[in-house]
Amino acid sequence: MQALSKSKLVIDFQYASASIEAALTEQVSEALMKKWVKAATHQSGMLTLRFVNTSEGKKLNLAYRNKDKATNVLTFPYELSKTHLLADIIFCLPVVKKEAKEQGKTFKAHLAHLIIHGCLHAQAYDHENDKEAKKMESLEVQILKKLGFPNPYLDS
Repeated sequence: MQALSKSKLVIDFQYASASIEAALTEQVSEALMKKWVKAATHQSGMLTLRFVNTSEGKKLNLAYRNKDKATNVLTFPYELSKTHLLADIIFCLPVVKKEAKEQGKTFKAHLAHLIIHGCLHAQAYDHENDKEAKKMESLEVQILKKLGFPNPYLDS
């Protein structure tokens, strides 16, 4: 693990298997994913992005959200202040790929959206009510637009 400086955001990548890593990195580089994280995160700290298979995704979603199915992204914030954060963001790669295809989006655009979504959750944004959802979605759309991606909430 890298040492943290006061103004540095450390981004760590983990993969559940070599096949998950290969499937992801043949489409999107870690450097590009770091760019997306930095566009959505302005605190220092450490974020771990972990890419998992359906089995691990389902286990985590059941254990922490009491839902017996894999989901696209889970965020686990451990520490948050106005200037520092510490969180794990888990992505279920098969679910992300399936959703992109079903929604008629490119894998890259869908993953960028989910990375930004997870980073905002790590910074205490939420969508539990309409007001929170509108604020979070608006921010996601702004960040994605700056990165050259379309609004993910519009029908394709």
